Amino acid sequence: MMSATELAGTAPAEANRVGAIETRGIEPVPADERTGGPRQLFWVWFAANISILGLPLGATLVALRGMNIWQALLVAALGSFGSFALVGLISVAGKWGGAPSMTLSRAVFGPRGNHGPTVVSWLSRVGWETVNTTTAAYALLALISIIFGVGSNSVLTVISLLAFVALTLVVSGLGHATLVWIQQWATYLFGALNILVGAFLITKVDWDAVASAPAAPVSVVVAGIGVIAAGTGIGWANAGADMARYQHRHVPGGRIVAAASVGAGVPLFLLIGLGGLLSAGDGSLASASDPVSAIQVMLPSWMAVPYLLAAFGGLLLSNNLSVYSAGLTMITLGVRARRVVAVGLDIVLTLAGGIYFMLIAGDFYGPFITFISLLAVPITAWVAVFLADMIFRRRYDPRGLMDTTATGVYWYRGGFRWSAVLPWLLGIVVGLLFTTASTSATDVWFSGPLADSWMGRNGLGWVAAFVVAGALYLLFGAASARRLGTASEADRPDNPVDGGPVPVDGERARVDGESAVDGERAAVRP
Repeated sequence: MMSATELAGTAPAEANRVGAIETRGIEPVPADERTGGPRQLFWVWFAANISILGLPLGATLVALRGMNIWQALLVAALGSFGSFALVGLISVAGKWGGAPSMTLSRAVFGPRGNHGPTVVSWLSRVGWETVNTTTAAYALLALISIIFGVGSNSVLTVISLLAFVALTLVVSGLGHATLVWIQQWATYLFGALNILVGAFLITKVDWDAVASAPAAPVSVVVAGIGVIAAGTGIGWANAGADMARYQHRHVPGGRIVAAASVGAGVPLFLLIGLGGLLSAGDGSLASASDPVSAIQVMLPSWMAVPYLLAAFGGLLLSNNLSVYSAGLTMITLGVRARRVVAVGLDIVLTLAGGIYFMLIAGDFYGPFITFISLLAVPITAWVAVFLADMIFRRRYDPRGLMDTTATGVYWYRGGFRWSAVLPWLLGIVVGLLFTTASTSATDVWFSGPLADSWMGRNGLGWVAAFVVAGALYLLFGAASARRLGTASEADRPDNPVDGGPVPVDGERARVDGESAVDGERAAVRP
């Protein structure tokens, strides 16, 4: 049995304050430390999505998929607001359990079965961080060139990367309270710069081309929604509970969903829409290997510095949240390190990835699209199983989340809950049947046997993975999920995470109608 100290962690409540290093890892947050509200989440997700990477996404809708601006705006709205509504739903689970997303996932998949989804989640985070770091380094190199007249070289490239990851380490290393504070106030500054830059970019729009653009088929619009969802909210879905674990337990779930959906949807809608407008008469942005430079050439020279600062700041705000989440994910995987050390390890790997992208790989945007195309499949399969499981539970056993041994309540059979693991795996297999991962026509990483179908051609393999994984879990895992949801120890009024006393050995009830004897653990069967 875990003691109350082991359950609550060694972090005093006052450690989660602005400027102090958050010492709490993945252990559930006690009720008296959950003081957050939806407004915090709104600013966290708003800040994470004001980066310039939204502009190329919008450009692809118009320049590469042939939509008119009204279709592009519809796709931007449904894809961004809708995908972040899923992030909000998973955030509600963070409020229920007070733990990060992938730690809560142990209750669904079992401690060993959860390793697969957690590895995918970590790879996703590191990939997005590498994209952010590389793009920000391009912006910083351009600033150095303008201010000091020094051209780009290998040494300056490494220095630019180091500067960006160092700033990320400061915020993400300090942790939750500092991150929330920085995300809100920095949004005012960099958001204002983005508005200023956007106002000048609008003057470059070819309005005649916008007005004369023909409508694309409905099938293209449907596929476009999937592309935007995969490139925005789906990539953040497995981080939804990481910030929501500090939300007050009595905050309505609908407000948490709205905070994530609106907080991220508003900036994404504006950026994607602007990218679509800019590409109506010029498709260069959609295929640019360096989106920072592609946008910079559209602006007057005196606007270059504000633009590059806005680009750098927006990417930094996104990276802060991603690195914080990645540190928690590494601990969930079993890395025995304090949270701040895990963040540092993640930063080192991100730096290595940035060096590879900028000094070795010849293309930036191609690998980026390839990356999200592949990882969207296992991520959405996990989202489907996790959301389906939420239908049958409202809380999580805090002891079970932290106990990954054979005595844990979530051990199931050998550490695997096969009624969740198998639907996840089968969802991935079906999704990959429709998936093509390539950086060009001649550089194909992977192509599924159904990649030439309509779903395959439009990059919707992740949708197939979502539907199949969710349906199979509801078919095979619903019964055990319902029992787990009603018999969780977290439903007890004296649950220690809710601030009550710790139950003694022998108090736990068996799930299948059996009585616990002499402290024997609950027998939970999938």
